[in-house]
Amino acid sequence: MPKMKTNRGAAKRFSRTATGRLRKNQSHRRHILTKKSTKRKRHLRAPELVASVDAPLIRRMLPYS
Repeated sequence: MPKMKTNRGAAKRFSRTATGRLRKNQSHRRHILTKKSTKRKRHLRAPELVASVDAPLIRRMLPYS
């Protein structure tokens, strides 16, 4: 049986934690930052865990991670 292909777009956006959950960077940090408060921008820096309903779809895209 041939190898499964990893979805390269997903591989660049998601990574596994040590316990096997999926981590992603938060959105809304690319542009139009002047109207956002410093506190809001600082909190957006921290990675976030993927919602449990979305995890199976992402796991399918990342078979070897």
